[in-house]
Amino acid sequence: MREKLINDFLDYLTHERAYSPHTVTSYGNDLREFDTYLKNTEDPIELPHADADLVRGWAMDLMASGMKATSVNRKLSSLRTFYKYLLKKQVIKVSPMQNVGGPKKTKPLPQFVREADMERLLGEPSAPGNWQEARDRLIIQMFYETGIRLSELVGLDDADVDFCRMAIKVTGKRNKQRVIPIGDGLVQSLRKYMEEKEQRCAEGDCQSPLFITDKGRRVYSGWVYKLVRRELSQVVTLKKRSPHVLRHTFATAMLNNDAELEAVKELMGHESVSTTQIYTHTTFEELKKAYKQAHPRASINH
Repeated sequence: MREKLINDFLDYLTHERAYSPHTVTSYGNDLREFDTYLKNTEDPIELPHADADLVRGWAMDLMASGMKATSVNRKLSSLRTFYKYLLKKQVIKVSPMQNVGGPKKTKPLPQFVREADMERLLGEPSAPGNWQEARDRLIIQMFYETGIRLSELVGLDDADVDFCRMAIKVTGKRNKQRVIPIGDGLVQSLRKYMEEKEQRCAEGDCQSPLFITDKGRRVYSGWVYKLVRRELSQVVTLKKRSPHVLRHTFATAMLNNDAELEAVKELMGHESVSTTQIYTHTTFEELKKAYKQAHPRASINH
């Protein structure tokens, strides 16, 4: 009966639903895997008699074996289609999938640059008289010390820098503005840059945007992205070397140095603290790595 049910279902997918041969094969493999699981339970049962607990148990076993959530969810989707078919054929009255949810997909931890690498990059003085190099370094410094988004940096004007308050005004998503404090080093870099920019710009558009290209126009996203990628390539081999990585780097550095989660949320312009919490996982991973490297018994198997 087991194999007949599965084969009838696969014929239904092929002829009535016009599924591709590859998809039909995948469904068959998933169902036979689940059927094998049912055979090996303490009280072996047939496919139509499976309940939600057995389905959850199978999913948990798959996760415990190292299978990714996306693969487990695909297999559960096969079961849902199969049991809908059994309902349609009146083989069963209630689907065991009715109250079964799949495992949540794990979000990858944000990539970031280590503090030592950032200090190495920003610690190298730009060549004397090289305004472009000083500007490029300042853009990296701005991302790292404020955590602003790429679009926010591009939109900065001279008027957004408040030297008296030692802060910058940023316009974020949905035109929501926030004020971010800046440190002495960034203040000094900004003063020097803006003084030199004023000398280069007589009048016009060049006066308003904070960051300008060599031609005196406001920087744009693609230009800044290439700049960040080039600069970060000097100190890291990360696959991602983008402005957003520097935003992640800012948040991670803040939390690694005991900043309150709520404060980091406000500085980054997050709507909810849950968005900021992903960086606590990053710092915990760093703690685990430090523990394994430093503790004499961390790598001993018991």
